[in-house]
Amino acid sequence: MNHLLTLQALLAVGCGSAVGFSLALIGGGGSILAVPLLLYVVGVRDPHLAIGTSALAVSFNAFANLIPHARAGHVRWKPAFAFAATGVLGAFIGSSLGKAIDGRHLLALFALLMIVVAVLMLRGRRSGPDRYPLPRMYPRLAAVGIGAGGLAGFFGIGGGFLIVPGLMFASGMEIIHAIGTSLFAVGAFGLTAAANYAISGLVDWPMAAEFIGGGIVGGWLGALGARRLAKTRGALHLVFALAIIAVAILMLVKSLRG
Repeated sequence: MNHLLTLQALLAVGCGSAVGFSLALIGGGGSILAVPLLLYVVGVRDPHLAIGTSALAVSFNAFANLIPHARAGHVRWKPAFAFAATGVLGAFIGSSLGKAIDGRHLLALFALLMIVVAVLMLRGRRSGPDRYPLPRMYPRLAAVGIGAGGLAGFFGIGGGFLIVPGLMFASGMEIIHAIGTSLFAVGAFGLTAAANYAISGLVDWPMAAEFIGGGIVGGWLGALGARRLAKTRGALHLVFALAIIAVAILMLVKSLRG
């Protein structure tokens, strides 16, 4: 029994490293693999437990990555708080709905979301001129925030693929500020979803710590690799997006077979 627990802990650290590495290497989208890795590699049997544990790990990583962006002046704090204020409510509602849905159906929906994320990664993020602040910015931030938070809470994901363009649309900020600002929202949404799942006993705390520890190491290695592989970033996005699609198909098949 002890050998199995040790193996599971090592797998959790390894999977956390893989997610942290991919996030640092290619940017947003990497955390979408946290749930399938916990399910199919680490061996978590309950989809809801995997989502709750993933949400906690994603939240911690987002707040950790927020620090260097804040130091670089890439975080617009007032829009961050306005976006997160309604988004946290959305994350609570979304995570409550997620807990109430059958695990197999939730995984099938998660797989479809992964395909959407992969397609958005293939399209790439388009930067535009800095139009910040737009008229009626705060009502727009509130409306987009509750929708993005609901989706992030429902699936226990960071949701940066949706939050970054949402911030650009609602406030007019350029992409570098949207990325930095989004990390505050990702952390807040993930923490809200994790707390909601934890109330129902659906967070594996030791496993989350192992996943987070691996993510810190993987993120450090990924940051080193990002400098050396900057010229091949497009190819890396392609490979990673195709990997996400392959995992999504696997999840769909498994969930449909029961």
